[in-house]
Amino acid sequence: MLSSAHAFENDICPIKDDLLGAMYRASEHGLPQLIASVAPDVRAMLALFCYRRSHLHALALSVASSCTERDLVALGGRVGSTLFALSRNARQHHAPSQHSQRKPITLSTRPLSTFVPLDDQVDDDEAALISA
Repeated sequence: MLSSAHAFENDICPIKDDLLGAMYRASEHGLPQLIASVAPDVRAMLALFCYRRSHLHALALSVASSCTERDLVALGGRVGSTLFALSRNARQHHAPSQHSQRKPITLSTRPLSTFVPLDDQVDDDEAALISA
């Protein structure tokens, strides 16, 4: 069994960037087909790779839910075991897709700051300095 430290040493994405991007952007219904196109051992490596990146955490759980505990533990040790358990809990609770978890963007309706109008009149002392 490989230690979880070994998984961090070879921290490269096990699939092509195009496929990873497609998985990241895939809908809840299209993701299973993309995951199924990857070999089981590579899927486990992908799940561990994504799990170590917070912005890919939801994808890691989806990929890990298609992996066996044996594959995840063999490649990730305790981290793999934890990921397996988390993926099974997420499947039971059926977490919403990553797109629905985003907070909406709100824009201000008021000016961001107010400025005091500038006084264009020159003081008498300044006028004397300028004319001299």
